[in-house]
Amino acid sequence: MQPDAFIAFYPCHDLAASRDFYARDLGLALERDQGSCLIFRAGVGYLGFCQHEGALPHHPGLILTLVLDDVDGAYARLRTLGVETEGPPRHNERFGVHHFFARDPDGYRLELQRFVTPLGQG
Repeated sequence: MQPDAFIAFYPCHDLAASRDFYARDLGLALERDQGSCLIFRAGVGYLGFCQHEGALPHHPGLILTLVLDDVDGAYARLRTLGVETEGPPRHNERFGVHHFFARDPDGYRLELQRFVTPLGQG
């Protein structure tokens, strides 16, 4: 079996806020608006957000990671837009990444990172 694509769906409270954050702030392409769910292209995969009533599931270890070349530029842009971060980009020797963490409108922990050695090269 070889899938054609991967979509991870997450519940959210406010689809308009999620649309603004992922499309406008992060620059992800909105591939499909299904009314109660939005699907964004995230590189070779997709992120989906669906309207959810009530409390969102709490999973403290959940991290949505986006891999990109310009981590420092993404950090500067998000800080200018007032997005909450956990500090500036830093090098993580253990995992071989340059990264930082931010929060989306629903409080999901978002990691923006660049592999020091690109995937597939070591």
